Amino acid sequence: MHSKRGSRPSVVAMAAAAGTVAVGLLTAFVQASTQDSGAGAHPGWDRSLRATRVPQQAAAPHGKPKAKPHSGARAPRKVSRGISHHTEKGGRTVALTLDDGPHPEWTPKTLDLLREYHVKATFCLIGPNAERYPKLVQRIVAEGHRLCDHSVDHDTGMDHEPVAYQERQILDAKKMIDKASGGAPVYYYRAPGGAFTPDSRRIAAGHGMRPLGWIVDPGDWQRPGADVILRHAEEQTGDGAVILFHDGGGDRSESYEALRQFLPWLKEQGYGFGFPKA
Repeated sequence: MHSKRGSRPSVVAMAAAAGTVAVGLLTAFVQASTQDSGAGAHPGWDRSLRATRVPQQAAAPHGKPKAKPHSGARAPRKVSRGISHHTEKGGRTVALTLDDGPHPEWTPKTLDLLREYHVKATFCLIGPNAERYPKLVQRIVAEGHRLCDHSVDHDTGMDHEPVAYQERQILDAKKMIDKASGGAPVYYYRAPGGAFTPDSRRIAAGHGMRPLGWIVDPGDWQRPGADVILRHAEEQTGDGAVILFHDGGGDRSESYEALRQFLPWLKEQGYGFGFPKA
């Protein structure tokens, strides 16, 4: 609020008010003009890669310093808003990611398989699933894997929704995952179906989660058969690739069988395993 002297506002106050209105209108215009539209159906790793600038917030008025984090709170780590598609190590490595869990049947089986082949992976969790199966989230963390926020409702049309909706989908899921894991780091945010927007990437990065894409999509989510999934995975895999598989979202018997054959094939080809760039 601007200050008043007597019964009439000062010239300075009137100018400040007019400036505030102008900045608000300009900010609304810029935000509306930078919304990305969807680009086809899943796979959508290349959606919303266009770089955009987020308007800077106005400085806090004199006498009202910016709020500091609570003394017991840990500030989010600084991460890039750019979508991560490659491994941290690069070279002859791949990063396996598993979406839509945790699932009471397929996540434990997948974890057993990863342990058998000494592979660490990134699990992209749906918030309510994490809330429903906290022990599985805790097992994922205990066995050295990384966590990724995959939203609350897996809405592949999120890029057409208001910013406030996107924020709820991202941050409410993170709260559920945080509670289930006991506060383990959530390294990434993966938009359902690759439906990223500049705003969703900003929100995720602002809370320490690097936007996470992929290079290899063998189509296991379509359930075309384990042999087809395996062939597509082998054909698409290259050095430094992030690989998309699923351990949740329904019957993942085909995904599991394809992965059971894919992991030894990767090792035979000389690939090591790592995590996506964070």
